[in-house]
Amino acid sequence: MLLAIIIFCLAYILIIFEKFPISVLAMLGAVIMVMTGVLGAEEAFKAIDLNVIFLLVGMMIMVSILAETGLFEWIAIKATQLVRGEPVPLLILLMLVTAVFSAFLDNVTTILLIVPVTIVMLENLKLDTKPFIIGEILASNIGGTATLIGDPPNILIGSEAGFSFNDFIVNLGPVIIINLIITIFLLYFFYCRKMKVSRELKAHIMELDPDRALKDRKLMLYSLIILFLVIIGFVSHEITHIAPSIIALAGAMALMLISKKEPEEIFEKVEWPTLFFFMGLFIMVEGLVEVGVIRMLAEATLSLTKGDFQKTALFIGILSSSVSPIIDNIPYTTTMLPLIKNLQTAFPNVDALWWSLSLGACLGGNATLIGASANVVAANISKKNGKVISFIEYLKYGLPLTFVTIVIAMIYLNFRYLG
Repeated sequence: MLLAIIIFCLAYILIIFEKFPISVLAMLGAVIMVMTGVLGAEEAFKAIDLNVIFLLVGMMIMVSILAETGLFEWIAIKATQLVRGEPVPLLILLMLVTAVFSAFLDNVTTILLIVPVTIVMLENLKLDTKPFIIGEILASNIGGTATLIGDPPNILIGSEAGFSFNDFIVNLGPVIIINLIITIFLLYFFYCRKMKVSRELKAHIMELDPDRALKDRKLMLYSLIILFLVIIGFVSHEITHIAPSIIALAGAMALMLISKKEPEEIFEKVEWPTLFFFMGLFIMVEGLVEVGVIRMLAEATLSLTKGDFQKTALFIGILSSSVSPIIDNIPYTTTMLPLIKNLQTAFPNVDALWWSLSLGACLGGNATLIGASANVVAANISKKNGKVISFIEYLKYGLPLTFVTIVIAMIYLNFRYLG
């Protein structure tokens, strides 16, 4: 157990200081865990959540093909003209769109679609992209918390607890709307009030013809049709029971055939560092699970409640929001599922515990740059475009705003289910 903790902590500290690529550090930590016997090779490979990995691969391929049609540039110009080049309305628009899309697509897919558009918009306006992209990360995780398919932890919780798409919206929707409004206001108040765009740039933006940005209208039409079908596949998961990763891969392969591009050309644009980071993280966290670290932490925390249902529910939310930013909310949620399932014998109605886990894990993922899948994907897209968001820089935004949303979520949970 001590060895697993040392390996994980060293890898995490190095990731925070960013002296080396985080994908390499995560994979190195994973390899050391296997080589030192913390995990067997078979257990390590099983720990990798291929549903998450292949969902990312499929969506990355579709987005890379869609990007070549010029659609993102077209949307960027149109959206910028809609708000007349004003930065604050643009920030609000982007965060609202991100939150809504995240609820009905999923937050990683939304980030893959929105961030490239944002970068184009802000380059036209000569604005710093970082506050906007960080705002979109926050909005994607907040919006994704509202539905069954919005955030991977909710998919896991819904499957285990038997909750429907509507169950999530009815139970978590109200607090998510409140949190989104407060997050937008605080982001503006603390960080974005000083953003200005010159009159000349605004005038230039209004004169641009967005239609000139479109390069391949036929491929764009096919891409949008396939993307729409993929979204339908995501939303109808309850009926079809087809994994989101399979739907995403099917769409990606269909689009590759239609585009007639060489596979090598398309595969080059997949964010491989992001995928390797997640694979390494899954294995390292499984090492902690295997030696009992996470279960021990969860059970010790629950024992503090001494069988009090109200305290147990609130502790689960607080614990989840504290641990998810460190180990990523997907493997953490996987670890907590059987623990909450076992509490059904102690408490007659455990629904509040599931909602507490969802709020804590999904909203808590906003606190750090590696707390949720969407965060890592957004940071890598930003870095690829020359806009590096450091771990510490993100923490200045993510930590205080996450603290506020968690406090609101726990107050909501207490009054609605525990009071």
